[in-house]
Amino acid sequence: MNDLYVKSPGMQTSIQDQGRFGYQWSGMCPSGAMDMRALRIANLLVDNDMDEAGLEVTIMGPELVFQTDEVIAVTGADLSPTIDGQPLPMYQAYAVKSGQSLRFGTRKYGCRAYIAFAGGLDVEPLYGSRSTWLRINIGPVNHALKAGESYGFRAPKGTLPNLGARRCEKEIIKGDDVLLRIILGPQDYLFTEGGLENLLNPDGFKVSDLANRQGYRLEGPKVELKKKGSIVSDGIAKGAIQIPPNEQPLVLLSERQSTGGYAKIGNVITVDLPKIGQAMPGSRIHFTTVSVEEAQDLVAEEAAFFAALKEKLTASGPHTYRATVNNHAYVITIEEIE
Repeated sequence: MNDLYVKSPGMQTSIQDQGRFGYQWSGMCPSGAMDMRALRIANLLVDNDMDEAGLEVTIMGPELVFQTDEVIAVTGADLSPTIDGQPLPMYQAYAVKSGQSLRFGTRKYGCRAYIAFAGGLDVEPLYGSRSTWLRINIGPVNHALKAGESYGFRAPKGTLPNLGARRCEKEIIKGDDVLLRIILGPQDYLFTEGGLENLLNPDGFKVSDLANRQGYRLEGPKVELKKKGSIVSDGIAKGAIQIPPNEQPLVLLSERQSTGGYAKIGNVITVDLPKIGQAMPGSRIHFTTVSVEEAQDLVAEEAAFFAALKEKLTASGPHTYRATVNNHAYVITIEEIE
């Protein structure tokens, strides 16, 4: 189908969802969105399952021409989205008409924006996911978007019930100076006391130019090992902080390797992973420790946030009543309008 035409692909625009799980044993990384919170909010706004695939847009956005009516939402980094040259409100559902173009302009803050499409993209899952592993070119679409390509929507929707109320508060991303909460381990015992102190130093670390979907290399004080050398390779979780021989932190992210032999001093907690996914080269990263119990409470709070947002958006739809007046039955729909 040719519902969406890629006139210009932008710097790096790819199809991503929550990721591909259950295959790390074979060396396949999960991939998936770098900022899952932003993608999930966008999906809820357009009445999708919150883990539906959308587009991840990096720094410089694409130009997309719609060839059918569709409802979209853009969240995450503010890259100045427009529809036919007019500013597109972020963090709300918006009905795009056939023939209109979505473009992006100046980056105001953040690194990655997300576009959700009502009804989802018409892309068959590969091993349970529609995500693209860009570094290895694996996925149902095994590359970043290219100019001249067209994509379809599985179930496009020209409108949604009570469209004007399908919005939420815009989240401002502070990607230039980021505080990441971490849980120490599993190999923190391999580091000197000074190394642990340096990891938590108040000045933090600078994101190097070697920052991508696989991981973010940081520059700052050395995180000293008691004894240099490798460990027996073990599994890598998203947000793991490896310390390679140069003793500079490496935070592994969506396209991380499945196993690794460098000691891991800690792991970024789940709710803070979107923060580093929105950081740019040159940004400052600071670490602070929390307990496992605190991290679990924060995950529960975020789950409650998504449940409340879904309930709010569902409740904001039109209400239909049946009324009888002078023996005549009427069906009445009450809908909030702007």
